[in-house]
Amino acid sequence: MRYLLMIAGEEPTEEQQIAGCGGWTDDLLARGMLVGGGGLHPPATATTVRVRGGDVLLSDGPFAETKEQIGGFVMIDCADLDEAVEIASRHPAAAYGTIEVRPMLG
Repeated sequence: MRYLLMIAGEEPTEEQQIAGCGGWTDDLLARGMLVGGGGLHPPATATTVRVRGGDVLLSDGPFAETKEQIGGFVMIDCADLDEAVEIASRHPAAAYGTIEVRPMLG
């Protein structure tokens, strides 16, 4: 089953950025579990799109007004939710941010 891991937190420190995933990604690649993923530019570069009454409304920045923003995502293929949670718990960002684990449709 495929799961999307949404990695969120406040702006990472320079040390956290340099450390990156610390081998976490390499392990998933070796195990054949990594489907895709990537990091995102800072929230200030976001554009939010909404359609209301047929009008396309754009706003700069993220939709959510919160300190924690999604900084990256990973799609994994694993046996079940327990395995997905175990994988998410080993991501370095879990120590200073949050990782939402969500099953994919289809």
